[in-house]
Amino acid sequence: MTQTVIALDVGGTGIKCALVGADGDALHTVLHTERHPTGRERGGDAVVATILDIAEGLAETARARGLDPVGAGLVVPGVIDESNGVAVWAANVGFRDVPLKKLLEARLDLPATLGHDVRAGGLAEARLGAGRGHDYVLVIPIGTGIAAANVVNGHVYTGAHGAAGEIGHIIVRPGGPLCGCGQHGCLESIASAAAVGRRYSEQADRQASAEEVARLAGAGDPVAVAVWRETIDALADGLMTGIALVDPAVIVLGGGLAEAGEALLGPLREGVHARVTFHREPTITRAALGDEAGCLGAALLALDLRSVR
Repeated sequence: MTQTVIALDVGGTGIKCALVGADGDALHTVLHTERHPTGRERGGDAVVATILDIAEGLAETARARGLDPVGAGLVVPGVIDESNGVAVWAANVGFRDVPLKKLLEARLDLPATLGHDVRAGGLAEARLGAGRGHDYVLVIPIGTGIAAANVVNGHVYTGAHGAAGEIGHIIVRPGGPLCGCGQHGCLESIASAAAVGRRYSEQADRQASAEEVARLAGAGDPVAVAVWRETIDALADGLMTGIALVDPAVIVLGGGLAEAGEALLGPLREGVHARVTFHREPTITRAALGDEAGCLGAALLALDLRSVR
């Protein structure tokens, strides 16, 4: 009977799920996928109930297909106590001090692990995606916010309090725009996809997404050109801080802003190159796994759990 792990990636609007085959302790193949609405408007307790119901359904699906579920990996946003398996706080799904690992193990009667969605996605990109084959990988998804996963020898560093990787809250423009965290001039307040669209819309007096701003900049729109240049400059400064701190061999950029492709990567590489002094310049590349990275990362966490038991 083929062994499989259950993987769930919970987001603010949707839950991505998979059954992933296990070949020893290595990721083998995705055997089944599902997507479900999170239903956060119903409150945190309802979201927890949904997660448990979906996980149980995946276990039943596995057994009906002749598969042997041997563990589960769950990743969620927010502040996560990974050691104790507790979702400490997540505003966009209504979690506060929820013992998700314990609840999942009780429902499935299987070993389970809880992780952070960004770090899990970074783990997958480092082991299976654009960072594969490198020991020091910094994965930075740039979407509504900006975060990072520092992956060293296939393991993500979480920090003493589980809050490592908040590169979006490095202050790159002191006294700059107000960030959601309460500081002014954070990288996220200038260079996130949400900030790019907002800044262009304010200056051009019309709505545009970050992807549209990149396209308009390429076409020579003067407002878009200025906004895009400011974005690249802020990102280059933020990346230089990351390079100085963790010395990655590869920086992998994902999220909505990375959809701009070489319109982002080309000038960003030039900006980093111009700033490098004694540092070793890393390769800067685009993420390879798309929105499946978090779910694959959840599977990897479950496989890792098996290897230490």
